[in-house]
Amino acid sequence: MSILAILDLTLRPESTSEALAVLDDVLVATRGFTGNLGVEVIVQTDDPAHVLVLERWESMEADTAYRAWRASEGRSALAPYVLGLSVTHFDPRG
Repeated sequence: MSILAILDLTLRPESTSEALAVLDDVLVATRGFTGNLGVEVIVQTDDPAHVLVLERWESMEADTAYRAWRASEGRSALAPYVLGLSVTHFDPRG
């Protein structure tokens, strides 16, 4: 069963444009990771420092493997631009 992981990012307002460019680069590896079914980036219209990243994964196991990889050898260049980050998982129905 697929899952949806929603990353809720708060970026440093003074470097939002640069951060979004780095995010685009970072997501190349996410999209290529085994089990990834797609990634979409949504930027809040009245606050471009607030970004949602919607990731669809084949399974929770695929998402878990990806998060473990990001926590070790797959560390992201985005970290210096992030003020806050949360990840919430959903079971997409329909």
